[in-house]
Amino acid sequence: MSRKFWSLLFAALLAPCAAMAADDMEQGLGTLWESLWHQSGTPTRIVRWENDIRVRFTGVDLNKHKDYVMGALRTVTDEARVKLVDVTDQPNEQANLTVEITPDTALEDNQPCVTYLDFRTEAKIDQANIQMRTKDVYRCAYHESMHLMGVRGHPAGKTVLSYFPVKVDGLLPLDRVMLRSWYSPRMKGGMTPFEALPILADELVATMPDKVAAGQARDRFYSQTIDQMQAYAAGKGDIPAIVKRSGKSTEDGIRHGRSEMSYFLGVAYFEGATVKSDQKQALSWFERAASAGNRRAQSYLAGPGR
Repeated sequence: MSRKFWSLLFAALLAPCAAMAADDMEQGLGTLWESLWHQSGTPTRIVRWENDIRVRFTGVDLNKHKDYVMGALRTVTDEARVKLVDVTDQPNEQANLTVEITPDTALEDNQPCVTYLDFRTEAKIDQANIQMRTKDVYRCAYHESMHLMGVRGHPAGKTVLSYFPVKVDGLLPLDRVMLRSWYSPRMKGGMTPFEALPILADELVATMPDKVAAGQARDRFYSQTIDQMQAYAAGKGDIPAIVKRSGKSTEDGIRHGRSEMSYFLGVAYFEGATVKSDQKQALSWFERAASAGNRRAQSYLAGPGR
């Protein structure tokens, strides 16, 4: 048979693989983008730990659960390259993380575990508290450990953060991508979603076998996401599924989310983050956000810097 025939056959065999890789990239990007949204339906800035995490365990059944929860914490902090120190048996040492194992009668059935992050500015986590019911430790430990590191979203996809995870007792590849990106030297506390997205996307591209196809899928995702978020911020069209997915969004939350997204779009166009720099577009979005009461946008319009 001719060389041309074999070339065509080889190309035909490769085409489905390339399409699958592009689909995997697009789905992965969707999950990473959703990780930047709070379950209230509001887009968020990057928050993360800048110091060592010093954990103290309290509550019930610690002999039964502590090692497992500590293993989950160790897994996420190792991936993020953040030092974790257990000070449970050192009463004179100050902890900035408390993990409380509660009785099964505590908390709510629809929220068997929860993480509270304490930060004075939306950039650096100062303290945190994790609570989980003793009967739910197995399915909560890795999920809440991801939240602890500053990932506040509940994205739909292959992640332990999903409301319907495919795995609960260990991290999935996308979880590791999030953690490596969140704590990479390029990422800074306080970054907006459009500033953070390229860092997350580049980390995901690096895991893909076909970097060219992955890069093309990334660029398409950028364009589609910008278009969708501009429509959302302007109050046009349907509310994106990402806003409604948790079922906990409110009218006030959506209104606030639109104001925040207008500001974030202004930053994106001002800095050329995810989109090409366009000062006219930046000004338009800052003005829209400022008119909705967004103080950050108002400070942008008042003078240089943020």
